Order: sequence, then structure tokens, then C-alpha cells
Amino acid sequence: MKEYSACTTILVGKNASVDGSTMICRNDDTFRPITPQKFIIEPAAKGEKGRKIKSWLNKFEMDLPEDAQAVPAVPNVDYKNRGYYDESGINQENVAMSCTESTYGNERALAYDPLVKDGLDEDCMQTVVLPYIHSARNGVEYLGKLIAKYGSPAGNSVLFGDKDEIWYMEIVTGHHWVAERIPDDAYAVAANRVSIEQVDFDDTDNFMWSDGIREFVEEHHLNVDHEGWNFRHIFGTYSQQDRFYNTNRVWYGQKYF
Repeated sequence: MKEYSACTTILVGKNASVDGSTMICRNDDTFRPITPQKFIIEPAAKGEKGRKIKSWLNKFEMDLPEDAQAVPAVPNVDYKNRGYYDESGINQENVAMSCTESTYGNERALAYDPLVKDGLDEDCMQTVVLPYIHSARNGVEYLGKLIAKYGSPAGNSVLFGDKDEIWYMEIVTGHHWVAERIPDDAYAVAANRVSIEQVDFDDTDNFMWSDGIREFVEEHHLNVDHEGWNFRHIFGTYSQQDRFYNTNRVWYGQKYF
């Protein structure tokens, strides 16, 4: 039997909540009946040279900055077999991050920018990002630079939040991604498929994207629409899994709220 992840994300702008709070949340499910995890506080670091991280699931490794904020994390107990997967946390500057919502790019786009087998995946993503960012927007920028350098071995959507802004980032190929700021008076639901649609490249207050993504799409004739630049249409899927499994969860979330 083929297993599919079933993470479902909800993002809430500060003017859409009763008390003015921004909110990011995502369920983290597994098909194993017992998945032990632990709650820890990763300590802050100051001027500590030689810090490194190495994935237990692929050959990804990188040097870590000398300075780091303390962050809570919820990693797997059996990390040597299951990977770290710190999952979610809030750093000392009150920036929240959750990773990740599994997301899938289509075969057309992946043919020209394939996934990078030993790139930065969700098992290490929070560990190498959350202690070093200062806002939700900065989180997108920071992770975007790492994806440009190391590549991504899977499609992942990442949630960032601070007291003022919520950002939703979708990584769909080895090196390309788009992120959108959730409007203050809105909420969004996402469920294992590309959710960002029309991208306004003139609106840098509300959109960010990987370097060269427009040129990449034009060079390989990936835009299937006569007008506009629809990220879902260009990079996303429209599969049986989407129609009967992913879209239904978004519909239920919208109906519920």
C-alpha cells in the first residue's frame, strides 16, 4: 500500500483573529501507531566555532553559524533512523516556524529542475533556519538562500510567523519556490498541494520568489495559461490524490471556519 502524508495547514492573519494574534498551525501525522518524540530546548550559542549538522536520512551537511538563538523543538527520539524533524518552534525574537507541509511539483517542471537527492530536506530544515532568523519575512529569505545553495530533495511548504506577518512558502522543484504573505484580514488552509496561485511580481511587499524563476518558466515554456502567472498551474499537480484527498481537506477547513 502506498502511503501519503496528510498534513493540513491553517494560517491566520492578525486582523482575522479575535485577539489580534497571528497564528500558524499544522498537524503532523504519521502512519506508524507509535512515534516517540521529545520536547527539548536547543540552547543558544555565542561565538561557537565548528558547529555542524549532518542529516541521518541523506548526505546533506552544512556548517552552522557561530551565533544562534535558543529555540524549542520536538524531534524524533529515534533520530538516527527517523531523522531529526524538529517540527515547530518559536525563537527568542518571537519568530515562529513550522516545517513542513509536503507539496508536490509536476513532472513538466521537475524535468528541467529535478529534486536534489542530498539537498536540504524537512528533517534538518528547522534546525538550520529558526535559530538564525529575525522575522517571518527574513525566514523566507534565509531559507531561500539555503535552497539556492544546497537544493531541495522534496517538495515542501514552510510556515513562518511573527507578531505582524504570516508567510507561506512553497518549494516545488530542486531550486524554485514562491512565498506569499497572508493578508492581515484573512486566513488560509493548505493540504499537500501547491496552493499559491496568481503571483504579482510587482508586489514585493506580499510576494517573494527564487532567483530566475520567471526566466526558468519562460525558457522551458511552462506557463500553461494565456494570461497571468499562476504558480499552481505552472508548478502544481492536478492528480487523483489532489481531487479526492487533498482538495477535500481544504474544502472542509474552509467550510468549518
